[in-house]
Amino acid sequence: MGLAGILLGLALLVWLSFRGWSVLLLAPAAALLAALFAGEPLLAHWTQTFMGGAARFLAQFFPLFLLGALFGKLMDDSGSVAAIAAFMTDKLGPRRAILAVVVAGALVTYGGVSLFVAFFVLAPMAQALFQAAAIPRRLMPAAVALGTSTFTMSALPGTPALQNAIPMPFFGTTPFAAPGLGLIAAAIMFGFGLWWLERARARAARAGENGAAAPPLLPGEVAEDLLVRERATTAREFDPAEMQHGHRGERKPPVLVAVLPLVVVVAVNLVMSFVVLPRLDAGFLAEPRWGPTTLAAVGGVWSVATALAAAILVLVLANRTRLPALRDTADAGANASVLPALSVASLVGFGGVVAALPAFALVREWVLGIGGGPLVSLALATNVLAALTGSASGGMTIALEALGPTYMALAAQLHIDPALLHRVAVIGAGTLDSLPHNGAVVTLLAVCGSTHRESYLDIVMVCILGAILALATVIVLGTLFGAF
Repeated sequence: MGLAGILLGLALLVWLSFRGWSVLLLAPAAALLAALFAGEPLLAHWTQTFMGGAARFLAQFFPLFLLGALFGKLMDDSGSVAAIAAFMTDKLGPRRAILAVVVAGALVTYGGVSLFVAFFVLAPMAQALFQAAAIPRRLMPAAVALGTSTFTMSALPGTPALQNAIPMPFFGTTPFAAPGLGLIAAAIMFGFGLWWLERARARAARAGENGAAAPPLLPGEVAEDLLVRERATTAREFDPAEMQHGHRGERKPPVLVAVLPLVVVVAVNLVMSFVVLPRLDAGFLAEPRWGPTTLAAVGGVWSVATALAAAILVLVLANRTRLPALRDTADAGANASVLPALSVASLVGFGGVVAALPAFALVREWVLGIGGGPLVSLALATNVLAALTGSASGGMTIALEALGPTYMALAAQLHIDPALLHRVAVIGAGTLDSLPHNGAVVTLLAVCGSTHRESYLDIVMVCILGAILALATVIVLGTLFGAF
């Protein structure tokens, strides 16, 4: 009965969230249903287990939600993202339209701009380029997704994406875990995705399909769509409804000024990870008032948070005259972080209840018994949970909350570098999370004015198949040579 309750609760969560129900309601309801079938005390699981897991997640990662959303909104309202998109359009032009969209998306998201901010700015850019180059509009979502939702989220070393931060407290790693493997994985995702899109463009041209004039995109209507909002807030750290709040400046900054905050994010993250934190005397963290905890458990989050905070300061100083309503923009950015943080925390709370049920021992034994060793089982666990929840961050956190200590023990026993576990977990969570019900996929299709029928196959190829190829390569290389 206990295992049936876990499966029924998960099915309820997936089905109703796809229909637009709030995860804030669904997650505790599904968790209590699973506890009911197991004959466990319901109120104790709600207030102690569920809320305990959700609260730990918020305590660890809310600073990244807050700073990430604020940085994205400031980049948008200052015109910096639009300036970068315009620069790429000018330099690469319609002849390399697909490459221009992919590179522009990769540049802003690797620099820390929230995914949905990138969507709303890049979609009009892509529409103009694709129409000028006679490329079918149906390829727009895949091009935007390749640049924003693949290698810059899970593979490139040092990426400030939340997904890259989640394994750090569990494995004691940094944002630059297994940099060589990350670069190889990024090259595979980028190369395969670009090959597929260029192949699809050529086939469309031979078939006489072109980028005929299309109706203008209406991202404002998408941002206000409640169904899109409910699905989106479990997928990334920005609430699309806040895109319409704040106040955009009328002048775009020069491209060097626009790029400067992105450079600051990467540079400060690197310095914090390899220079400042390793030299910090953090013995005080062992005192009871700080947890107790260790620098290995919090250092990664400190590094990314400091990088985002420094970039926000530089951005405001460099663009003060281009932010006519700074307080309104800051309020919108801060508000944009709240619903996503609570939604993902609720998914984590659900996972905490499931992991605490006696029947979960069967699930743990099954996962750890998968052939191929701990790297394969870890990849499969994060893959499946990200797919079911429609959230890479939620699925990965559930997996690591339940199995992280076990994998660390296996790593010590088998002499596996935790950095390798980190990179496998992040890439694994970024594969099947792009199933049709994923909030980022739904939002991207709506922003681009496309449908699943028209564009989803290409999204599958660039976001799922490319990531699976990269994941398999990392597992093979990591098994043969370890982390590098």
